[in-house]
Amino acid sequence: MKNIARALVILLIISGTYVLFIQYGSVPEKKTNDSESKVSNEETENGKRIKMPTSGLLSLMGKSADELKEKLGEPERKDPSAYDYEWWVYNKGKDQYVQIGVLNDKVVTLFASGNGINAKPFQIGETTGEVFKTTQVAPFVNVEYKGNSYRFEFSEEDINTRPTVKVGKVYVQLYMDKFEGSLSSIRAFDAETFVKQRPYEVVYRGELIEPKTVSDKEWEEIEDTSEQQILDLTNVIRVKHGLAKLAWDEPTAQVAFGHSEDMKDNDYFSHVSKKYGTLKDRLEKGDVEFQQAGENIAYNYVDGPAAVEGWLNSEGHRKALLNEDYTHLGVGVDHKYYTQNFIKQ
Repeated sequence: MKNIARALVILLIISGTYVLFIQYGSVPEKKTNDSESKVSNEETENGKRIKMPTSGLLSLMGKSADELKEKLGEPERKDPSAYDYEWWVYNKGKDQYVQIGVLNDKVVTLFASGNGINAKPFQIGETTGEVFKTTQVAPFVNVEYKGNSYRFEFSEEDINTRPTVKVGKVYVQLYMDKFEGSLSSIRAFDAETFVKQRPYEVVYRGELIEPKTVSDKEWEEIEDTSEQQILDLTNVIRVKHGLAKLAWDEPTAQVAFGHSEDMKDNDYFSHVSKKYGTLKDRLEKGDVEFQQAGENIAYNYVDGPAAVEGWLNSEGHRKALLNEDYTHLGVGVDHKYYTQNFIKQ
């Protein structure tokens, strides 16, 4: 899959005594990862084999929910996902963010970003050079699960910005901040969850495991919590860069959701809607008062945190995420269409 970022467009609009700045940044459609081609021979991974740590977040993989609560306490909230597990969200203060995925009373995945997190054998914030010095990344990773064989193949961009390596029996995705040259966050999966999410192109022999079908009502709950996750992670990233957190603005969020819904229903991907117009048009129709505004959109990422990491690695979207002038944020998610609307009131 490729992340090809569109150029940032800034429109200056004179309105009365105000100058309204409209900032656009959009991550284009990510290709579907499913592939009908199948492997016909065994291959072994390149790269160094890394042992599972005995302490830190990764040591929680495979542990029970009771053991998780013993280590981290009760989560701030529990969010549904589209991949069968339930997210236990630990929004630890202003500069740490952790999501732990629990399925059938067992930890099957996690996502973590922020300062001071024990992510052994990795260290969030360490340079890309240090990561690759200790972790040799191959152009693919192999997964064996219940007699099925899968090979996830990485593009050059995947290798540089979000490769996956095997740590013990766990698969760890490393999100790199290519602008700072550092490790931004980590995501870990057990084999079954990795196959369900399929974050890369895959070839396989056997059965392609799918998550359970999500009902419309369940999607509504997933969308609501995904919006909150995007706000949380955006603020952790802003604090890391010495910026103020953004406050939630519900009218702006309604405008953002309307755009995600419009893109999904009418099968397009753009900042401009044939029916509802530009971001300025949509905000004004939504009775949102603003002096400055910006928008990031994304499509087909596995979830909200993945979309945020995609925006962080695209120059235009990054400028919106890290714009010191913005004061409020509204997020709208409709299935796998994501819209962030930033405003300065």
